[in-house]
Amino acid sequence: MLVTCRQMQEIEQRAFELGASAGDLMEKAGCGIAGEVRRFFPVPGTLVIHLGSGNNAGDALVAARELQRLGWRVLARLSGPVDNLKPLPRAHLDAFRDLHLLRSPVNAAELPRPIVQMDGLLGIGAVGPMREEVGALAAEMNTLRREQHAFTVAMDIPSGLNGDTGEAAPGAVEADITATVACVKAGLVADSATSWVGRIALVPLAGLGAAEDEGPMLLTPELLRSWLPRRGFEFHKGQAGRVGILAGSRGFLGAAVLACSGALRAGAGLVTLLVKEDVYPLMAARLPPEVMVKPVRDYREALEMNWDALGIGPGLGFEAADEVLNVIQYAAVPAVVDADAITMIARTEVPVFLTSTPPRLLTPHPGEMARLVGDGECHPRITQAEMWAMAHPGNVLLLKGARTVIATEGPPPLINSTGHPGMATGGMGDVLTGVCAAFAGQGLDLYRSAGLGAWSCGRAAELAALSQSQLCVLPSDVVNHLGAALKELE
Repeated sequence: MLVTCRQMQEIEQRAFELGASAGDLMEKAGCGIAGEVRRFFPVPGTLVIHLGSGNNAGDALVAARELQRLGWRVLARLSGPVDNLKPLPRAHLDAFRDLHLLRSPVNAAELPRPIVQMDGLLGIGAVGPMREEVGALAAEMNTLRREQHAFTVAMDIPSGLNGDTGEAAPGAVEADITATVACVKAGLVADSATSWVGRIALVPLAGLGAAEDEGPMLLTPELLRSWLPRRGFEFHKGQAGRVGILAGSRGFLGAAVLACSGALRAGAGLVTLLVKEDVYPLMAARLPPEVMVKPVRDYREALEMNWDALGIGPGLGFEAADEVLNVIQYAAVPAVVDADAITMIARTEVPVFLTSTPPRLLTPHPGEMARLVGDGECHPRITQAEMWAMAHPGNVLLLKGARTVIATEGPPPLINSTGHPGMATGGMGDVLTGVCAAFAGQGLDLYRSAGLGAWSCGRAAELAALSQSQLCVLPSDVVNHLGAALKELE
């Protein structure tokens, strides 16, 4: 669930009353944050920690100590005199060995790469404009990130960001990852905060969990692990799901390849692509050998076939819109609807095509979502997704974007925690369609299929970026790293 800063402080206070110590929590938080850095940077480089006077600095010092043990060179910039540090961070600073305190801004040209900088300036208790000395270090961090491609990790919350509203003060730290401790602060998922927060990594702390409620939940390995299907030893391909994919047309053959490849890598037992006869010779030569290709004269032939789930839309074009809409409306199995198929729905009476049983999972990007709702009103993404789900009970919406949101009637909205800006390239959504269809074919409901699909595709993109620039990550790279992403859930 999401918590306000006040709720988080109350949770901490209750933990102290039950015997927890601030020092022990700081140790666990710092070690957890160091673990998040290792997930993205398995090879040591240079760590620059920017420290304020509060306990956030202590978390950063603990994390830096752990990373130093693994071979990282650690440098530090302080926002004021050492004597200004609170007792706990001061004790960690005094105990730190081989810590280079810098009196001037970092000279990146002299440092081993990768360069990772930690924002330990301000915690959740800080509100309003930053003090001059803190703002100066925040500006240094942002400059080093923009001009030297240093990777910025915020501790709990980016300095200068309001933890409740997501409003950023002038000069707030722009993070690539925000490693938030114990609970996700409400402001981190605000639409206005995305460019400052970056990727959200939850660092759980025993004894500091919030009570469950009906609020949004962050997709994490801890949540998803029990959702991933577990197979018996006598399991066979017929039980792994017969997935039909309606995708691809002249000029858009790659969309079908990516959707089918995603379904295969997500564990579908049998994947069949249905294409029009004129496209069949082109398509059959491009697909992985594990995919069956069936030519059809009319997509409605799919209604007479035996499926466990369908994926509909990537690269379909609009020439056979009536046929595709009939399949969406009448198919007797769960279906993932994406791309051109969403646009087809948006051009007609939407409720007519979303009253079928089993339900449908729609996966629009923001432009497609605007066409679906068509009301001209601007709502926060979570609110927009919830409103759509209430208006279309039983169905599921996966609203793609830098912070993907999943909503359906009943369960709490899901917020994805994985991915990076390198995923802003055509074809990523096609892979997601196939992955979600594969999970649905294995018996998961569409809500959980969407959650697993969003998280695993985002994590696969992160793993693909470990050996190359984010800019170079392709949808086919995501397919190739899906196995490693799902391995983290086993």
